[in-house]
Amino acid sequence: MAYVFDFSEGSKDQKDLLGGKGANLAEMANLGLPVPPGFIISTEACRAYLVEGQEPDGLADEVSEHLAALERKVSKTLGESEDPLLVSVRSGAKFSMPGMMETVLNVGLNDKSVKGLAAMADGDERFTYDSYRRLIAMFGATVLGIEATVFAQALEDLKTLRGTKSDQDLCAEDLRELVATYKKLIKDHTGNDFPQDPREQLDMAVRAVFDSWNTERAILYRRREQIPADLGTAVNICTMVYGNCGMDSGTGVAFTRNPASGAQGIYGDYLQNAQGEDVVAGIRNTVPLGDLEGIDKSSYDELLAIMQTLEEHYTDLCDIEFTIERGKLWMLQTRVGKRTAEAAFRIACQLVDQGLIDMDEAVRRVNGAQLAQLMFPRFDADATRELIGKGMNASPGAAVGKAVFDSTTAVEWSDRGEDVILVRRETNPDDLKGMVCATGVLTSRGGKTSHAAVVARGMGRTCVCGADSLDVDVKARKFTSADGVTVAEGDLISIDGTTGEVFAGAVPVVDSLAVRYFEGDEKATGDELVGAVARIMEHADKVGRLAVRANADTPDDGARARRFGAQGVGLCRTEHMFLGDRKVLVERLIVAGTQEEREAALSALLPLQRKDFVGILEAMDGLPVTVRLIDPPLHEFLPDYTELSVAVALEDERGNRDTAQHKLLAAVSRLHEQNPMLGLRGVRLGIVIPGLFSMQARAILEATAERTKAGGDPQPEIMIPLVAATREFKLVKADIIKVAAQVEHEQGVKLTFSVGTMIELPRAALVAAEIAEEAEFFSFGTNDLTQMTWGFSRDDVEASFFDTYLDKGIFGVSPFETLDRDGVGQLVKLAVERGRESRPDLHLGVCGEHGGDPDSIHFFDEVGLDYVSCSPFRVPVARLGAGRATLARA
Repeated sequence: MAYVFDFSEGSKDQKDLLGGKGANLAEMANLGLPVPPGFIISTEACRAYLVEGQEPDGLADEVSEHLAALERKVSKTLGESEDPLLVSVRSGAKFSMPGMMETVLNVGLNDKSVKGLAAMADGDERFTYDSYRRLIAMFGATVLGIEATVFAQALEDLKTLRGTKSDQDLCAEDLRELVATYKKLIKDHTGNDFPQDPREQLDMAVRAVFDSWNTERAILYRRREQIPADLGTAVNICTMVYGNCGMDSGTGVAFTRNPASGAQGIYGDYLQNAQGEDVVAGIRNTVPLGDLEGIDKSSYDELLAIMQTLEEHYTDLCDIEFTIERGKLWMLQTRVGKRTAEAAFRIACQLVDQGLIDMDEAVRRVNGAQLAQLMFPRFDADATRELIGKGMNASPGAAVGKAVFDSTTAVEWSDRGEDVILVRRETNPDDLKGMVCATGVLTSRGGKTSHAAVVARGMGRTCVCGADSLDVDVKARKFTSADGVTVAEGDLISIDGTTGEVFAGAVPVVDSLAVRYFEGDEKATGDELVGAVARIMEHADKVGRLAVRANADTPDDGARARRFGAQGVGLCRTEHMFLGDRKVLVERLIVAGTQEEREAALSALLPLQRKDFVGILEAMDGLPVTVRLIDPPLHEFLPDYTELSVAVALEDERGNRDTAQHKLLAAVSRLHEQNPMLGLRGVRLGIVIPGLFSMQARAILEATAERTKAGGDPQPEIMIPLVAATREFKLVKADIIKVAAQVEHEQGVKLTFSVGTMIELPRAALVAAEIAEEAEFFSFGTNDLTQMTWGFSRDDVEASFFDTYLDKGIFGVSPFETLDRDGVGQLVKLAVERGRESRPDLHLGVCGEHGGDPDSIHFFDEVGLDYVSCSPFRVPVARLGAGRATLARA
């Protein structure tokens, strides 16, 4: 296996092997652009090094071979004393990770070659010792692990001694003295001298770049950007060119378009008499790239021509790094540039209009994360803010409001016109009313799939979960940050659901035009950005195969989802209809001791449920509505066991021995389970509690009849949850069919509906062929399927050990965020194949959180699902994802 490649051997399509930087250097060299000669150590070498803990066999020999070829090409030898070859050693992973890994410049300089470099530079010792001190400082920090501030402080001390604030005012003798100081610092901190052997410098720098793949900042960046931990980085060894040779030299960064807005024009920065690190570090003030025309017009004109060549070649915005050495332009890097979400949509449409790409490619050029950024309100980036905590970015957006600590207060304050943020340790179903009226939700516990996160995303509420540095004291109605900042009820706070940040006070919010467009606001349609979004969304809808539905529990949710482009409801959760004032009716059902009491409780719930279904069927008229019968354990609708026990004890002290609270406590005790999520829930409830599912089915079907009589086109799909055995499904389905016959007879209306099941247990996936003989559709509940397959409790694992699993690369991204293709995905694929073997027309969808995740949508398209379903505010993202998935297969 070859580990090392010359630039002439690579291309931009080899990022897996050569990393992004190396592949693009090779591409520019092959285009005939002025690229300093060099070679690339592949990502395979890095991966082998990380696994084995040492350089793989043969790597040193390959480096020697390519180094010798490079020396012959430039007629110089690495570190020789007369006319030395110096090289840069730079990282370069497949995916851009700016600033996350290491770079060492001027490798090959030592006490002898620094004199040869001076002779080559016409005796300019200031330039040579400036280069030498840079090498020693970078080598000391990057390779030897000395804090960079140690060298920075030595430089500041020298400038203070010389009475200057600028590096440029230091003379050659000053820099010679600084080199001696830096070498002493290395000796003091490591016990060893700075290595004088050029090849030893090179080998140590290469290993440092390999090691930088697993630095804390690199790991954190990969987790945030969902970059797999096992890719490794390439190492680019490139002949040094010098921007610090004088005022006819310099270094800069250029973009072929404005990466913030997408506007065409000259965009970038330039710095005379500097090396690249000076631009990135902000040590000195740069000038706008346009000023280069007046400084060095020849190089400026050549750079603009190269920028045009690169943009037309890559057919995209390019990010370019360059150096000018004594009037000679050199290209050091190019890549498809990072950009804001606004720029991504604008640039994609601009390139279509220029004839560089077609609309299919324009859809590929944007992604769901960028669209989500455009849809949610954001804080003004220029505003002053006071950070007091950080948690998980559970639901995007920017929310400002007064902190409140219970749902009742949230409702009361909201009713009087105040914006509130509901602050809890964690939320539960009782908090739904507070979440509905709050502008945002903040919890100190829980993860991205906790109750707060899931419900908030479904409602489009901004949410930050798991901000564990905040000590939330609900009884005292306050929380305290790690820095001692106390926020009392009524104090203004701001939360950023995109970053997970929590701020004291009110941070100004910027409105989202994209949401106004999706809501049908005509005033938004004239905006250039909105126009670009509209063009891309229309094409995504045109090419996409997957339908997109919404998870919606109320008529308002359904109407909003329809405006956002949903083609039906993929999940209507009936348990949410049992909260609030209706909880007392559910309690009566649970504590019913006789058949008469049970029937009375069900009869009271029936008209309320029927009204709910009439509303949502009307909002989604002409589109399918999948209604899931009650799924969670009944204890979720009962009071807390401890609180209820205290209340009963007080009643006992008063001599009251047979109160409603006593009956409730007995029911809570009877229903108590060690692991309720694996206990009496879903289809098991319908079998164990007579009449419960029949009441719900009657409510759905009577609502269907009412809408049919009114001239509507209701399309209900009744979904039985948590089925593991076909017999379970058949028992409940028989009751539903019986109820349907009764409703048809009573209403004089022919009902059209289907009955299917949720595939959320591994066993259900394995026996899908048998279940499909009875079920007319499957909807994959990937939240529970992920829990059951991994053996995870999602409310616990994210806070307890997910960080460790992500750090160690056990998985690259949480399986609750993006579907685990190798495990859970194979169960989905198996169920699809076996289900359609039994019933070729079996309708298939997904209604878990993964239905709104762009990466997961690609998988669902590949395995042949008919639709995905997600929260209303994720519908546009899923529509875009569906289009991109179809194009990816093509």
